[in-house]
Amino acid sequence: MIITPMINEQLLNPRSIVVIGGSNNVHKPGGAIVRNIKDGGFGGDLHIVNPKEDEVQGIKAFHDVKDIPQTEMAVLVVAARFCPDYVDFLCAEKGVRAFVIISAGFGEETKEGAALEQRILDTCKKYGAALIGPNCIGLLNRNHHSVFTLPIPNLNPQGVDFVSGSGATAVFILESAVIKGLQFNSVWSIGNGKQIGIEDVLHYMDENFNPETDSKVKLLYIENISNPDKLLFHASRLIHKGCRIAAIKAGSSDSGSRAASSHTGAIASSDSAVEALFRKAGIVRCYSREELTTVGCIFTLPELKGKNFAIVTHAGGPGVMLTDALSKGGLNVPSLASEPAAEELKTKLFPGSSVANPIDFLATGTPEQLGTVIDYCENKFNNIDAIAVIYGTPGLTQLYEAYDVLDKKIKECKKPIFPILPSLHTAGPEVEEFLKRGHVNFSDEVTLATALSQIMKTPQASRFEVELYGVDISRLNKIIFREIERLKFEGVERGYLAPDVVREILSCAGIPLVSEMVSTLKEALVAFAEEVGFPVVAKVVGPVHKSDVGGVALNIRTPEHLALEFDRMMKIQDATGVMVQKMLKGTELFIGAKYEERFGHVVLCGLGGIFVEVLKDVSSGLAPLSYDEAYSMIRSLRGYKILKGTRGQKGINEQKYAEIIVRLSTLLRFATEIKEMDINPLLADENEVVAVDARILIER
Repeated sequence: MIITPMINEQLLNPRSIVVIGGSNNVHKPGGAIVRNIKDGGFGGDLHIVNPKEDEVQGIKAFHDVKDIPQTEMAVLVVAARFCPDYVDFLCAEKGVRAFVIISAGFGEETKEGAALEQRILDTCKKYGAALIGPNCIGLLNRNHHSVFTLPIPNLNPQGVDFVSGSGATAVFILESAVIKGLQFNSVWSIGNGKQIGIEDVLHYMDENFNPETDSKVKLLYIENISNPDKLLFHASRLIHKGCRIAAIKAGSSDSGSRAASSHTGAIASSDSAVEALFRKAGIVRCYSREELTTVGCIFTLPELKGKNFAIVTHAGGPGVMLTDALSKGGLNVPSLASEPAAEELKTKLFPGSSVANPIDFLATGTPEQLGTVIDYCENKFNNIDAIAVIYGTPGLTQLYEAYDVLDKKIKECKKPIFPILPSLHTAGPEVEEFLKRGHVNFSDEVTLATALSQIMKTPQASRFEVELYGVDISRLNKIIFREIERLKFEGVERGYLAPDVVREILSCAGIPLVSEMVSTLKEALVAFAEEVGFPVVAKVVGPVHKSDVGGVALNIRTPEHLALEFDRMMKIQDATGVMVQKMLKGTELFIGAKYEERFGHVVLCGLGGIFVEVLKDVSSGLAPLSYDEAYSMIRSLRGYKILKGTRGQKGINEQKYAEIIVRLSTLLRFATEIKEMDINPLLADENEVVAVDARILIER
């Protein structure tokens, strides 16, 4: 087994554990953690240190840590100020090489606490000891239950691996999961995560992954991504090995409202970076505990291969709500009324039943009829990819027989069956018995549909091969170096590039550009306009937001009109010249990018013009991007139907739009000095996609 430098065998499968601060009071962490380790069937030696007790929960207690035998792992449930000395002694004298520190009061609170935490980290590094915490609920796996909280979920090798940056949130997510029947393989509460963070746990799981024995479902609750590259690398590798990963990233909105000097700056935030990272890694992004655990339950079922659902129900309303929710999420509930087998099925149900889809076999329908309907969906309706079964009770009958049928069909059928059993109170014992057989339950049909749509719209994990796609990196580097030297000479840290330099950089990526000229000479611009042909567009050069200062004039058709606009624009404050371009027609598109610290460049695409600010219908990706990633970004836009063509209008050349996105992202990969960029608009038709206006901000 490969072990990462921080996660060792003593942490994962210790032969002995000491609980410092263990007690008889199971309503406090020290007592609860002893109870959980005992009740979990820990097979090694369990020692307790408590200066006031002779016996703790039937186990001999040591009054002084000096008296305990050699031990592999320690759980500390004492005040923060005592922890560094315990860690020093246990490492040096008792051979401890793994710690779970429950205690709070460290770097999350004060500078003094941070100093205590650093002492612990230094000692662990010196002795090669692993550290979970501090400020966590502990570590739970099939070898030891070193957590002080409840619930303790059912554990098995094919259960979910769950890693959380918050202990309390981990408990609430476990509560949500247990009710659904979701089982676990391990639960990691990393707390402050100074030594072992979420990325390190994924690293361990990736390096040690065994497709025959290991869990293939990973759920994450993340509050801080300290190493985006590491998270991306190991998450995407796990997914390529057959795993499925879903995550909540909390706390993304704090920096999202910061002002910036361009369209991209206003939209791109750390949340855009998170979104881009998750898309690139293939991680399903969730926004609530219910959604995360619902996605986790879906991951335990056979993978959904298509978009067509059959809804089987004996209650019409939930069937209608599920139909609406699936359709809204891009999934289908196709009509079965014209299927040859539909009339045949109808003869096997009570009069008044509907087989149109949803298949409603009435509140009086029998368990036998439930089985028959599922058989038809599995074997005779070929355009069905999955089956959702909504089956509750008004309290008139017990559901054991119906759930026996559902249990049998889930095990027999190749198509995934999603059980929606809403009667958690009225039919609680029946649902509990159903879950004990290893099944999951989606008690709310709309939550299920929302989670399914999130899964379906998550792209495949990307590969890590970087291709240049013809981008001239050598020329790009020379231009960037020249402009950085200019900034140094001018004594400024950052600045926007001149239009001609922007054109130079875009040409390095082979991005088509509209013909244009920048000048302070009216006669030269008129001559250029006559050469390229009217109508033309005139734009002031200098002000960042040209439209806001009246610095854009469209559809100029004569030399006289152009001369008037030139005179007007040169009077605008900060004007340094006027740009004239050939006026083109087409759908306005947008591509932007913003450099996010630690993440790299987040690339955005969407509808252009004012729609960028008004609709904010943009999709994000993390540079560099592949063609598959670019197509996924384009097709995830709400306005994608406009790009495809609507009401008789032809669509844009999607392939060329994707090509520009890919080439731009490749260019950015080699130009970290570019901090913000947007091309707005690009004009696109069925043949070409051409950049009309662009801005680039660089920084020394």
